[in-house]
Amino acid sequence: MLQRVTRAQVEVDGEVVGAIDRQGLLALVGVTHGDGPEQVERMARKIAELRILRDEQSLLDAGAPVLVVSQFTLYADTRKGRRPSWSAAAPGPVAEPVVQQLVAALRARGLEVEQGRFGAMMEVSLVNDGPVTLVVDA
Repeated sequence: MLQRVTRAQVEVDGEVVGAIDRQGLLALVGVTHGDGPEQVERMARKIAELRILRDEQSLLDAGAPVLVVSQFTLYADTRKGRRPSWSAAAPGPVAEPVVQQLVAALRARGLEVEQGRFGAMMEVSLVNDGPVTLVVDA
């Protein structure tokens, strides 16, 4: 999920671990079973080149930052009962390397990348710009 923001940050135990302070994107990243290098490359390209900033610019066009936050809850299945099922979310040992590969792929494209802390209880704050929020599936 991508959110266009004017600023965003992630805190863990009261410490800011990642922040952007100008227009850019907050990328909430969920990893499912079978995600790998092909999905990472498609997602990195989409995040870098999607023209959703002001004046139809991409992150690359604007030299804008991205804050990447892993979020397994994006794969919640709420169709049955009152408790979400997390079975579609990849387990941490599988998901964490995929998220790190995405961060590396974004940096390889020349983007400024900040990130949350995988597996931590994070407090994410943001100012949604527009608001613009898109679900992007690789």
